[in-house]
Amino acid sequence: MAQSKQGDTVQVHYRGTLKDGSIFDQSSEGNPLEFTIGSGMLIPDFEAAVVGMQQGEEKTINVEAANAYGVYREDMIIEVPRAEFPDHITPQVGQQLQLTQQDGHPLVVTISEVTDSSVTLDANHALAGKDLTFDITLVNIL
Repeated sequence: MAQSKQGDTVQVHYRGTLKDGSIFDQSSEGNPLEFTIGSGMLIPDFEAAVVGMQQGEEKTINVEAANAYGVYREDMIIEVPRAEFPDHITPQVGQQLQLTQQDGHPLVVTISEVTDSSVTLDANHALAGKDLTFDITLVNIL
């Protein structure tokens, strides 16, 4: 039976969980995730885990935060004076906004605190600082 290798396009089902067992993402049984191994579309450890798998094979991997979405960085917390916040937006904790960085690239931030005088924005990925576990099943090598 063929084993997957770098450059192969594959389809996998997966379930991603946190240390407490909560699921943060998963493929549905009807729609496997399709990607090319080595393309850099996914977390490198996830892609590497699929290398050498055979169709139907299952595997569980653990990915440390630093190798997933990075460590949680305090320097990615921005406090904006409420007076500088756009009038047409009523800020609420948990709300996500898209900002444009100086280089023109978009940056998604989450409002983490709202006071009468300021709005605190968190530019960390929602999974930053979290170790991840993936249950992976190789569905097909295309």
